[in-house]
Amino acid sequence: MGTALLPLILLLLSQMLFSPKAWARASNEEEEEAAAVCAGTACYTAHWGKISAAEAQLNCSTNGGNLATVKSEEEAQHIQEVLTQLPEKGASARTVKFWIGLQREKSKCMDRDDPLKGFSWVGGGENTSYSNWHKEPMSTCLFKRCASLLLDLSSPASAHSVPKWSESPCGTPGSPVRNIEGYVCKFSFKGMCHPVALGGPGEVTYTTPFGATSTSLAAVPFASVANVNCRDGGEKKNHYLLCKERSSNLFDWGTPGPFCASPNHGCAFNNGGCQQECLEGGDGSFLCGCRPGYRLLDDLVTCIPRDPCHPNPCRGKAKCSPGTHGQHYECQCPAGFKSTPNRLDCEDVDECSRFPCTHKCVNTPGSFHCTCHLGYETQGHNGMECWDVDECAGDHSPCAQLCINTVGSFQCACQKGYQTTGEDGTQCQDVNECEEERNPCEGFCYNIPGSFQCGCLPGWNLAPNGVSCIANHNKSGLPEDSHRKNDEKEGEKMNEMENEKEEKEQEKENNGSSPSVLDTTKRSEFTSGASILYNIAPPMEKSSQQTNTPLTQDPSRPPTYSTQPRIQMVSSITHPTSMITPDGGSQKGESLANESDDTDGQKLLLFYILGTVAATLLLLAMTLGLVFYRKKKAKRAEKKSPQNAADSYSWVPEQAENRAVENEYR
Repeated sequence: MGTALLPLILLLLSQMLFSPKAWARASNEEEEEAAAVCAGTACYTAHWGKISAAEAQLNCSTNGGNLATVKSEEEAQHIQEVLTQLPEKGASARTVKFWIGLQREKSKCMDRDDPLKGFSWVGGGENTSYSNWHKEPMSTCLFKRCASLLLDLSSPASAHSVPKWSESPCGTPGSPVRNIEGYVCKFSFKGMCHPVALGGPGEVTYTTPFGATSTSLAAVPFASVANVNCRDGGEKKNHYLLCKERSSNLFDWGTPGPFCASPNHGCAFNNGGCQQECLEGGDGSFLCGCRPGYRLLDDLVTCIPRDPCHPNPCRGKAKCSPGTHGQHYECQCPAGFKSTPNRLDCEDVDECSRFPCTHKCVNTPGSFHCTCHLGYETQGHNGMECWDVDECAGDHSPCAQLCINTVGSFQCACQKGYQTTGEDGTQCQDVNECEEERNPCEGFCYNIPGSFQCGCLPGWNLAPNGVSCIANHNKSGLPEDSHRKNDEKEGEKMNEMENEKEEKEQEKENNGSSPSVLDTTKRSEFTSGASILYNIAPPMEKSSQQTNTPLTQDPSRPPTYSTQPRIQMVSSITHPTSMITPDGGSQKGESLANESDDTDGQKLLLFYILGTVAATLLLLAMTLGLVFYRKKKAKRAEKKSPQNAADSYSWVPEQAENRAVENEYR
């Protein structure tokens, strides 16, 4: 089968080596020196050239690749290795730059919370958390920005020190960016073949699908061609091999080896080309073998584990996968975890150690989330920022009246005439100004929700300031002296009438007249000291519970009566009908109170006069009736003749005790 494929391989080589495209590629290689390193499933090439980022990407994509990505520390090591293999070339500066595939498009601004700072990889794929910035990128959004690797040519190159990242304008064709000296490409493949194993003296040259030629590759990409030149003494033998996919995830050269093997060397040269064991025969022949737990592939050189993941050697969240290049297996960790030093288990990555959150960071297995202090809430496209919460906004205010938002909190306040209450200070309670130590009113004080009203006694009016009381000099006022004089005059008249009546009765008794029959008639009773009563209007309804303050008369304010009248009267106080204005004045209540006081005083005076006249007429009528009755009875008695000495006498009816009331005004 190998001999049948040989003409096909030669045909492919001739087309690749002698076609115009191959010559053009060869001419480019002469103009541009390059180096290649292959590992895993990707190859990296480094190129010299003072070109723009767009031109570098075009050169990489022409051969089936893109500008290189640097998504992990391991990938950074591979790129550093290919840069150290790049042939030296004179540069205009000691610090040079090589383009990589990290770019930020125009109008996209920098994201400080993103490890890539808003940049993304040209070839697409998932953006990882790995970054290696030399300094913070510029935050401009007006121009496209491109990233490059910084190389210090003054210090010896080391495969363990990875270059830092720098960002700059992307340049234009014919006008490259300052200090740009080259670029790095990346080519991805389905799989890799092991290097060709030589069992004797010889040389292998690899030609890759992306145009690079090398004699030393740790892994050869799929579809690459290997040209094997064997030198056994003076005889030369050539072998042309093609890296093929034999089965899923299994690639080899399609022709069993080892190549250039000779009985003269046996296993002494390069272990016979065997990967693990070389078993010699008695006649100088040899065979390749594998250690226990491995099996030999069809190329008769390479050994792979029989079933490296059974039983599963990995622990916890680690997932076992078959290894490559002589490794038995690999324990791979999911996102958010990293391998432990023993490479068998996974441990959580503490993302909070990088302080990605504005306030608080809570680390979780494989991830993290941000939280905010009380009074803040998470905002932003990534939920890492905290913004103040306006607790006073909307219809559900936490305060009963006034709400004031503050940074991270809020405060409650009350309107004038109220005070904050409650355990949390969010409620408002009416202030009873009338219960305060200093009464705000000169007369009466009435508490109302959020304020108060003042009132005065009859004969006194509310001052314009709505607090003080001033005397009313109109007739309706009835000052103290006028009341006292009227009471004294009425008392004297009543006493004179009673004295006259008693004298007349005494004269008739002395003359032997019959007693009065008016003993059963009750006279009007007059109290010795009737007090003036004030009808106080009930207090206004209040929304909150309050105590009604008793209204008392201040002796230093509107006067009281020194001599109480004998006739009992009832006077009412008219309450103000308007609120007290902030400047101390009153509205319509003042005028209404004055008019009401005048009217009530006039009515009271008229009622007093009419009552006095009516009482006088009644007493006069009673006196006349008594005189007429006694005269008539005396005439009847004279007509009868007395029978004995006792007939001319009559018993005087016993008078009631309350008829002889001492006059206190004598």
